[in-house]
Amino acid sequence: MAATIGFVEDDDVIRENYSEFLESLGYRVRAFADRPSAVQGFRESLPDLAVLDVGLGSERDGGFQLCLELRAFAPKLPIIFLTAFDAEADKISGLRLGADDYLSKGSSLDFLAVRIEALLRRYASLTEGGDGRSLVAGDLRIDRERSQAFWKDQLVDLPLTQLWMVAALARSPGNACSHADLMRAAKIVVEPNTIAAHIKSIRQRFRAVDPSFDAIRTERSLGYRWVV
Repeated sequence: MAATIGFVEDDDVIRENYSEFLESLGYRVRAFADRPSAVQGFRESLPDLAVLDVGLGSERDGGFQLCLELRAFAPKLPIIFLTAFDAEADKISGLRLGADDYLSKGSSLDFLAVRIEALLRRYASLTEGGDGRSLVAGDLRIDRERSQAFWKDQLVDLPLTQLWMVAALARSPGNACSHADLMRAAKIVVEPNTIAAHIKSIRQRFRAVDPSFDAIRTERSLGYRWVV
């Protein structure tokens, strides 16, 4: 069955053009023009992946608010921001809120297609495949079958991209993972500062359950290291 993409964009022409492109790739598209209609539609029937604009009509940060709402009732839904707001601060905000990817509208259609395909494939491998065994590194436990991370037996709310990064770090405690290593693990192609933004968000999410969390160390010019 074809995957369903939830597409939220307030510009009628852009919404129609992207919807037609995604449908030409074989996806089913449910398009929304504003945050309230998107929330209602997603609650009625959750898509397989959501693509969100940041500015939605009169709501300058409507997409950010929508991401928060989606994460509340669909914690593992793959989310991509596709927006003209491409400042680094906006990108960091989107990733901190739990988005899996953040793309500029200047990105090519082919690149968007690749990112959607990669996220859907990654989500399927986490939810349908695997042997169900846990990855354990000190106080960390990752349940591959449920796609969940636990720190000292407390659930840590991580989007899929960040879950894969944590798993990559924890598989080799004490060894440094470069930005390239983490990109390969998460199956994304981004700039180093985007990886840094993800790591900052990951630390914050762990510190939300344990303020003393300090298992991810930054190694200058090398990357990051998981310390047990």
